[in-house]
Amino acid sequence: MELNQVKAVVTGGASGLGLAVASHLVANGGRVCLLDISDEKGTAAAATLGGATRYLRTDVSSESGVEASMAAAAEAMGGINVAVNCAGILGSGRVLGKEGPMPLSQFETTVRVNLVGSFNVCKAAAAQMQRNDPGADGERGVLVNTASIAAYEGQVGQCAYSASKGGVIGMALPMAREFARVGIRVMTVAPGIFHTPMIEGVPQAVYDSLCAQATYPQRLGQPEEFAQAVAFIVLNRYLNGSVIRLDGATRLPAK
Repeated sequence: MELNQVKAVVTGGASGLGLAVASHLVANGGRVCLLDISDEKGTAAAATLGGATRYLRTDVSSESGVEASMAAAAEAMGGINVAVNCAGILGSGRVLGKEGPMPLSQFETTVRVNLVGSFNVCKAAAAQMQRNDPGADGERGVLVNTASIAAYEGQVGQCAYSASKGGVIGMALPMAREFARVGIRVMTVAPGIFHTPMIEGVPQAVYDSLCAQATYPQRLGQPEEFAQAVAFIVLNRYLNGSVIRLDGATRLPAK
């Protein structure tokens, strides 16, 4: 599909990578519903992006909440044909820390937001997309999930995060195979270290060390570069069931 035909839901759309995706789609003629839990940022982002954008407060870990938001988004836009999962949390912590083993609740929370949240959005979006009229190649929709290179090279303190993102990667192929019958593609982007609000405010020495981990270009990724990757996935119908590393050839060290 062309970008001006896009009717998208973007989770984590109030800031960072999600906002960059939404901005790119709207700038190219698409319509977007931002799904997030920050009312202040979400409302402001929707106002900035203009009339083609709407904000819906959504906790992706809530099955019923996601289903309700997806129905509201479909009604507002006249359907959904793209869903991009950018909502996520870091959930950092050692399995055996100074204060003892990691509480199971911490691991569960990270997995619930990052993995279960992505699953909730995919299945609810697919349920809406299957109603669309088929386009070229019978396409009815595109799902794009966000993993991380930490799924491949998790560092010390990233056990929960890496496990959750590894699960996101593991969903791509079986979900793509299942949804082929209704013309829905499923892709995953595994970004490296990007310049998002989580990075802002870190000491300069830490920032420089993060940049140095990239092979080339030796800098952090820019949110717009992530948005361009998502747009490429939407435009290219032969991309399906796979993962794109977007990381400047970064390979994370153990620590």
